Amino acid sequence: MRQFLLRSLPGPTARWHAAVALAFIAALAAELFLLQTFATTEARLGDRYLQRHAAQYRADPDIVIVDIDDASIGAMLATAGLWSWPREIHADLLEGLASFHPRAVVFDIAFSERDVKRPRSDARLSQAVAAMPQVYLAAARLSPALDANGAVLGDLAGPFGVARHGAAGARAALLLPHALDAGGWRLGLTNSIEDGDGVLRRYRLYMDIGGWHLPSLPARVAAALGTPLPDSAEFLLHWPHAGHKRFAYGELYRVLTEQRAALSPQEVRTLDALFRDKIVVIGASATSLFDHHVTPLDAGYPGVDVLAVAIDNLKNGGHIRIVSPLWPLALGAVLIAALGVAFARRINPLLVSVALALLSGAALAAADAAIGRNLWLPVATPLLFAWAWFLCAAIAGYLRERRTRDQAVSLFRRFLNPNVVRQIVEQGETVESLSGRTREITVLFSDIRGFTTLSESRPPHEVVALLNRYFEKQVEVVFRHGGTLDKFIGDCIMAIWGAPLEDASHARHAVDAALEMQENLLAFRRELEDEGSDVGDFDVGIGVHTGPAVVGFIGAQRKLDYTAIGDTVNLASRVEGLTKGVARVLVTRETMQACGSAFEFIHHGAFAVKGRSAQVDLYEPRRTT
Repeated sequence: MRQFLLRSLPGPTARWHAAVALAFIAALAAELFLLQTFATTEARLGDRYLQRHAAQYRADPDIVIVDIDDASIGAMLATAGLWSWPREIHADLLEGLASFHPRAVVFDIAFSERDVKRPRSDARLSQAVAAMPQVYLAAARLSPALDANGAVLGDLAGPFGVARHGAAGARAALLLPHALDAGGWRLGLTNSIEDGDGVLRRYRLYMDIGGWHLPSLPARVAAALGTPLPDSAEFLLHWPHAGHKRFAYGELYRVLTEQRAALSPQEVRTLDALFRDKIVVIGASATSLFDHHVTPLDAGYPGVDVLAVAIDNLKNGGHIRIVSPLWPLALGAVLIAALGVAFARRINPLLVSVALALLSGAALAAADAAIGRNLWLPVATPLLFAWAWFLCAAIAGYLRERRTRDQAVSLFRRFLNPNVVRQIVEQGETVESLSGRTREITVLFSDIRGFTTLSESRPPHEVVALLNRYFEKQVEVVFRHGGTLDKFIGDCIMAIWGAPLEDASHARHAVDAALEMQENLLAFRRELEDEGSDVGDFDVGIGVHTGPAVVGFIGAQRKLDYTAIGDTVNLASRVEGLTKGVARVLVTRETMQACGSAFEFIHHGAFAVKGRSAQVDLYEPRRTT
């Protein structure tokens, strides 16, 4: 992965992006395999999927619930009194069901304490359970702190149907159905598993106690029915929107006992169709019995329904299988690596975010579709890491871009009008992007003449102040006409038009500036005369030429200058040198032609120029009247 990133990430930021991307991938691996900080987030996203697909999951019609609901508590009051009822009530119900030959009867009721006042009632239920080998009873694991005085697990291997034996003499604190004879026990644990947010999403297949694998009640029933069990300690529940068919305990009790003799043959056949070969789960949803759980579908899901769903999932292979953490790790690694490449190559962050959003949507849709195939794809965690990496890289890129722009502003401010600087920065130009370009530009050289006479009668600091005053006025003209101040060469000004910003009329703007600089000179001479200074032969020569040149930042890292180089620059300098005794402003034929009809031009002849074999025609521009 590191080599892939380094090969894929060009430029000086390759190592930084590779290192940070690998750090994010390592953190993702630690999260998936060790920390699981986002397990609750992942689970809640899965809850949304389960809720969406709940309508598609059909509850097994061969599983029916006999529910001790609030109505049954009231209906049975005259017959059985207040809860808890005498055990013979359940014996009566069992005997009534036995004639219909249910495939299994599962009690989600704890018969843990003997009824000392009614021992015959307990004995009656014991006999009924013993007579029906398809009856299964609930047990529960108590605090491990009580294991020293708990039951010997070796004695419970038969009741639990344990195939794997553990340590000899191992004990465990268990809540067992002591009200019934142990000879009729067929047991399974009903301990619920609640996640960190208090939601019941999973059910155990077994609990490992000292090497003894005690099965859960759903696993015990499913195994007895010949159903292959998952090769794991627990499984994720798949919830049906419409629950299993249910009968109120009180109503069913009256039908199977008090009204049994009065039933017609047709009614008996109806009951037979309802219970023959069915799995009957007997439990309570009554509010007063406090057996309710928070599940992905409901905040008050009855425990008897949870048990029925767990049996259904195992019996029909409908439980959710969680994919290996390697898959979300691979997804996250690919996304993080792709983001690293995108940012290193300076791809627009907006486009990157859109692409990541589309990929995130695809991953979420795939996870949603997988639930329909009983698969759990944890995508929240890799997506969170990918978006975190995106934000970090985007912020880092923004800060880096801002530093680059600040650098560009500080550099350009010396050469350009502030408004032009703002345009360049808004276009996203940098020192690198503006360097090494060949452009058609116009170059202006303006040199002071006769300054020696003016400066002889002044101290050095006044001479410097006078020059600065003059340059300030002329630089303002350059900026006003969209030019770029290239440099000062002694008392000479070099300026260019057409770079760094494109300017289709760069020649016209340069000549316009040259004429205004000439006018500025005359105004400056008058100011000096008004101040009583002898201006002597103080004058200026301005040469302008248009042609191709290489423009960009040239120099050392600590001292960069934006400038133009090439023959065009040299010729403009030579033209300035030819102005003496001819005209204050001279331009070449190339500049004249580029200006079109914007000015009048007076041809002053052809001149020999050093470094050129052919003579150069020079023209004096004048404003049209």
